[in-house]
Amino acid sequence: MTQRDISTEDTRPPQIIYALYLAGLVTANITLLIGVIIAYVYRREAPLWLQPHYRYLIRTFWIGSLYFIVTFTLSLTVVGALLWPLLVIWLGVRCVLGWLSVRKGEPPARPGSWLW
Repeated sequence: MTQRDISTEDTRPPQIIYALYLAGLVTANITLLIGVIIAYVYRREAPLWLQPHYRYLIRTFWIGSLYFIVTFTLSLTVVGALLWPLLVIWLGVRCVLGWLSVRKGEPPARPGSWLW
């Protein structure tokens, strides 16, 4: 897909959702919840090339929630305390890679991945 084929109106919502997810790192995850709601709303009417991004965003929320629960549970031990930075890095990398893909007009590199 070339830059001329990319509509700013189409790419704005996923970019905003990626930004909300990143903001969740400093807003106690409130913006993550807002972002996933927006992703669920926009995914049906999105162009075909953007639908994998919405799937990726929704999966990021649910996988991140699972990782959060595991990390929170393990926080009772030293292992859990060491996992918090990894969870932050995971979310940051996943959002930045997705955001860059949207701006290039490409689907996420590995939309079904549990890591990046």
